[in-house]
Amino acid sequence: MSQSAFIHQDLIADSIRGSNKARYQLYQLYSKAMFNVCYRMMNNREDAEDMLQEAFVQAFQKLETFRNESGFGTWLKTITVHTCINALNKRKLDLKYFDEMHRFDAVEEEPEEALYTTENIIEAMNLLPEGGRIVFSLYLLEGYDHGEIAQILNITESTSKTQYMRAKRRVYEIMKQTKTSAI
Repeated sequence: MSQSAFIHQDLIADSIRGSNKARYQLYQLYSKAMFNVCYRMMNNREDAEDMLQEAFVQAFQKLETFRNESGFGTWLKTITVHTCINALNKRKLDLKYFDEMHRFDAVEEEPEEALYTTENIIEAMNLLPEGGRIVFSLYLLEGYDHGEIAQILNITESTSKTQYMRAKRRVYEIMKQTKTSAI
């Protein structure tokens, strides 16, 4: 077990015993990464900040259930994703999936590599309809497989795969249009 795993175990044990200092240290260790997850899911800073706080509150309330079967960060990320999904469901947002997409014409030439920066991909992703953006984010950025996404969103695995492929194509189209309009 690594040195950091021992430190985390101590922080977790102290947090379970009610140590606010240990909880604050866990928050400091994981809040930035979890905020990024929340931001990609919620698509705005204020909601992401609210979800971050809610996820940590839930995690600290459930801390006794953490069994070290996976890393603490993985456990916390699962809580964070579910917190965001629950908030989106509570809003009763219609997850707008891509019903019709234009087929790609043959790509005439390979786009410049500068087109594919993380920032450009995330900017394009933020322009996707809610459903496609969430599937795209969960699969590509959070590392969930389509079976897990289907379970989280209560859709079929086939729908998850289809939405991911359509979202990926749309992100490419958006980035290509952005490049063309910038010239």
